[in-house]
Amino acid sequence: MKKRVLILGGDGFCGWPTSLYLSQQGYEVTIVDNMSRRMIDIELGCDSLTPISSIFKRIDRWKELTGKDIDFYNFDISRNYHRLLTLLKEFEPDTVVHFAEQRAAPYSMKSSYHKRYTVDNNLNGTNNLLAAIVESKLDTHVVHLGTMGVYGYQTAGLKIPEGYLKVKVETREGEKELDIMYPPSPGSIYHMTKTQDALLFYFYNKNDGLRVTDLHQGVVWGTETDETRMDETLINRFDYDGDYGTVLNRFLVQAAVGHPLTVHGTGGQTRAFIHIKDTVQCIKMAIENPPDFGSSVEIFNQATETHSVGYLAELVSQNTGAEIRYYNNPRKEATANELKVKNDKFLNLGLSPVKLKNGLMDEVMYIVDKYKYRCDMSKIPCTSCWCEDMEVDREGRSATENRTVN
Repeated sequence: MKKRVLILGGDGFCGWPTSLYLSQQGYEVTIVDNMSRRMIDIELGCDSLTPISSIFKRIDRWKELTGKDIDFYNFDISRNYHRLLTLLKEFEPDTVVHFAEQRAAPYSMKSSYHKRYTVDNNLNGTNNLLAAIVESKLDTHVVHLGTMGVYGYQTAGLKIPEGYLKVKVETREGEKELDIMYPPSPGSIYHMTKTQDALLFYFYNKNDGLRVTDLHQGVVWGTETDETRMDETLINRFDYDGDYGTVLNRFLVQAAVGHPLTVHGTGGQTRAFIHIKDTVQCIKMAIENPPDFGSSVEIFNQATETHSVGYLAELVSQNTGAEIRYYNNPRKEATANELKVKNDKFLNLGLSPVKLKNGLMDEVMYIVDKYKYRCDMSKIPCTSCWCEDMEVDREGRSATENRTVN
């Protein structure tokens, strides 16, 4: 009997390739999505660099190519609790993969509206899902896509563990060792909602025995998987704008269209990264290795390497000849940091990571070159600011100093 997987947010950048990958692997897949990311494209006036077909054309084409069905339901889990509860009871999924959250830190900081929308959408959606599983009385494992950003971007002075930190405390009986959740340090409203997700998981796990796996994912680069590459109708979205574009993908687009590479701040900010192909494999590994009954929330660091923003800009510049331009940083964060993370759990499960040195940037550049005519260069600069009093000009530079490196 096929295992049933309900994918919330299955039309998105990570959700769509995951849906196809799991379907190809023999899972019975159902997608729920309210199309909010497509509506945000309209709000921002910026389309994906790649042309995205409707969800119905995507699913029909997948059926034609593979003979495999994917069901789709269009509703908002943060607002339609009873619709979600009914679907859970009808479909009885073995696993729910939860992507259905507003995922961009800059977008979450654009205005008070965007802050409130991100909190309402993300936290209500997560709580509705957990409450509905409890009410349905199903034994359903939740796999949630979180972020490495819950740990913050300051220098920790240690390899960040996978979710839990061992500490020693003094008690009346003497010294005792505890496992506590690693202290969060969110750097945006978006990251804050992910730290709140972790508390919700902790509570429902402790109170109701829900089995939950929380994946703290790094910045995703690349765009295509084996499945999305099968036909242009299946192609994944490719964001390059200042709100949703991830840093390496943005640099590659900028190089292709002749825009200077936009390094905000010193370039010393270090981030964790993962290729989209590894994302879908990690989701499958998490599904197939659920926590035991009665165990705590399982946490994986879903990242395969770390690099500074400046290093990535230099790498792209060396390969393409692109100019590097430094802008004031619209984020409130350290000017530079070291970031070291443990990712032993996925490696021990057999993950063979895709890394930058493996030449995958060439594959990304093929997509970029093919669709660069769709790029709106006015959408490239980052204009969302963490502080209301920070002024940013129409080219994304702050009103103070910026510099260029050839």
